[in-house]
Amino acid sequence: MRILLTGASGYVGGFIAAEARRSGEYVVCLARHQPEDCSEWRPFDLNAPPVELPPADALVHAAFDHLPGRYRGGEGDDPEGFLRRNRDGTLALFEAAVRSGIGRIVFLSSRAVYGPHPEGTRLTEAMSPAPDTLYGQMKLDVERSLVEMATAGSVTVSLRATGVYGQHRPGHWHKWQDLFDDYEAGRPIAPRAGTELHGLDLAEAVVCVLEAPAEAVSGQAFNVSDLMVDRRDLLTRYAELRGMVRALPPHADTLPNEMDCARLRSLGWAPGGWPRLDRFLSDLAA
Repeated sequence: MRILLTGASGYVGGFIAAEARRSGEYVVCLARHQPEDCSEWRPFDLNAPPVELPPADALVHAAFDHLPGRYRGGEGDDPEGFLRRNRDGTLALFEAAVRSGIGRIVFLSSRAVYGPHPEGTRLTEAMSPAPDTLYGQMKLDVERSLVEMATAGSVTVSLRATGVYGQHRPGHWHKWQDLFDDYEAGRPIAPRAGTELHGLDLAEAVVCVLEAPAEAVSGQAFNVSDLMVDRRDLLTRYAELRGMVRALPPHADTLPNEMDCARLRSLGWAPGGWPRLDRFLSDLAA
């Protein structure tokens, strides 16, 4: 399969590029800078005028223009520019994909489309989204446009991903880097818990929906999540592997709502769970 991948030079896109190539796919990376795991690279920028796309079997859109380190709130003080780049730029990209005859489009969405719900609510794709952030609303706007494209005959899929951890290559940046640095330095750490997903699990989800029968995925959104991780438990595991003794933060008072991933699992997707998280921590400690 010939896949066009946007955002391949980013954190999440790096996992997708590496896994797609491991799966034997030909990956054309569309990015501002040439990434490592590409069969071919072509410059691409959401903030630039739309480009005509080369022939391909599928487009995976993982690019996202935001303030460094921020997804929700990533618009900073420029909400109009944020929407122009991420919503309007994305829709222009999808229109170019249709013109090029690309058969399948996969969009990396977010759990942020659900918005707030009472604690203990299990988030399912059947729920009506109610985002309370510009980031979540932008993702939902794009999702709805994809449903319309599916109705018109394109095969489109949205993946509502949770927080992503891990390294697609040893030594690369990862989301908990600052947290572990603070812990090792003995700095105070605020209690927090979050739903987490290894980048490889997300990449495997992308490959899964690319290879699934069109009638099983087109026009649908799929939750992509794995673990509920409390910082105290995470740091306890990390400290044991490092042979360290440091003060630990208390457990979080509240937990985010978990996502039901039965729809994606029915296609054969199975995340790595705690063993994959432990392997990641062991690799860091090696």
